[in-house]
Amino acid sequence: MKERVILHCDINHCYAQIEEMMVPELRHVPMAVGGKSEMRHGIILAKNDPAKKYRIQTGESVHEAYQKCQDLVIIPPHYEEYLYYTEKVKDIYREYSERVESFGLDEAWIDVSDSLSLFGSGLNIARTIQKRVWEEIGLSISVGISFNKIFAKLGSDMIKPMGLVEISRDNFKEKAWQLPVGDLLYVGRATLKKLEIFGIHTIGDLARFDVEILKRHLGKMGEIIYWFANGYDQSEVARIDACQEVKSIGNGITTPKDIKNLRDAQSVFYVLCESVASRAKEKGMAGRCVSIQLRNTDLKSFSRQKTLVRATNLSDELMEIVTELIKNNYDFSIPLRSVSISLSHLCFESEKVQFSLFEDEMNRQKRYCLEKTIDQIRLRYGFGSVKRCSMLLDEELSDFDPKGSHIIFPVGYF
Repeated sequence: MKERVILHCDINHCYAQIEEMMVPELRHVPMAVGGKSEMRHGIILAKNDPAKKYRIQTGESVHEAYQKCQDLVIIPPHYEEYLYYTEKVKDIYREYSERVESFGLDEAWIDVSDSLSLFGSGLNIARTIQKRVWEEIGLSISVGISFNKIFAKLGSDMIKPMGLVEISRDNFKEKAWQLPVGDLLYVGRATLKKLEIFGIHTIGDLARFDVEILKRHLGKMGEIIYWFANGYDQSEVARIDACQEVKSIGNGITTPKDIKNLRDAQSVFYVLCESVASRAKEKGMAGRCVSIQLRNTDLKSFSRQKTLVRATNLSDELMEIVTELIKNNYDFSIPLRSVSISLSHLCFESEKVQFSLFEDEMNRQKRYCLEKTIDQIRLRYGFGSVKRCSMLLDEELSDFDPKGSHIIFPVGYF
C-alpha cells in the first residue's frame, strides 16, 4: 500500500489578513477584527502582526484589547468578503486534487497522493500552492505535509506566517512528540486538564502512555487521541463532491440590552425564528426538533427542546414552540443577555407527510406562501423592509439583521 501524502493549508490570521489585503494601510497599524463593545458582543475574532506585539488575543473582549493598546483599530467583520476570498483560495487547492476537505473558512486538507506524477512531490506541490495563493490572491498560507490529516494540521500550525513543515514517518517523533499535547487536534481545555493530572504534557508523553488508562478515564476520546499521537490516524480526506449532511439550522445573538421579560424575549426570538425558517425553506428542508439556548447576565446557560410530530419550517410555528419553552422553563428573575434557536431532525420538504385531521391545511399552505413571498422581498430590499408589528414594541431589541448576528452553521456547512 502506497504512502498517502496529505497537505493541510491554513490562511494566516485569515479575517485580519483579508482586511489588510482590501485596505493595505492596515498592515502598518495594530488592527483587529471584532464586534462592537457597546453592543456587548465585542470579541476579538482575528488580529494582525502589529497587534500581536501588544499581546492581543483572539477571543478576548474588545475592552480588554483596548486596555493593552489604546491605538488599536477595530474593523467590523465582513463575512461576505471572507467567504468570497477563501473560496478563491480553495479553487486553487482544487486544481491539484479531487479530495479537498474544508475545516472552517480558513483551513483545508488536500490529499495529493494521486497527483504526485503530475505535479511532483508533496513538498513541491505545497510550495507551488503557497506561491500561487500569494501571487494570485495576495494571501499568505502555512502548509503542513504529512502521511495523515492530524500531523498535516500539526505541521501547518508550527510556523506562521508562510510556514512549510513536513512531518514524515521518519521524523514525526522528533518533530511532533516534543510539542505541547494541547497542540494536538481535539485536545481541548477540559481534556488537557485531565491529561495533566497523569503528567502528560507533550504529544510524546501521550503517545507513550498506557492506552487502557486513557480509555478508563477519557472514554473513547482517550483512545482516539492516543492513536493520533502515535500517527495511526487513517481518516480520509473528503472528496470535493461529497455531500455532507446538514444536521441543524440555527441563529443566535447577544442583545444590546438585558432581556427582562417574556415580551422582550419574543421581540428577539421573532427575528431569529424568521431567519431560521427562511434558511430552512431556502434549503428545501423542515425540522422536527426545536431547541433554544438562554444565557443570563450571570453568564450561566441552559437549553430546552421540544420534538414535534410534524416537521416545520414556518416561523409562526417555531415561535409558538419557543414561547412555550420559555414560559415553562424561565421566570426572568435573572435577565438574559444572549439567546439562540436551532432546528434539527431535518428532512426534505418533498418527503411525504401525514396531514392532520385537526389542522387547516389550506391555511397552513397560505402561511407558507406568505412567508416565501416575504423572504423574497427581504432578499431584494433587506431584512428591515418587512417587519411584524410586534417587532416595533422594542426596536432596540428587535432591530437587527439576523444575517449579521452570530449564525450557528450546520455541521459540515463549509
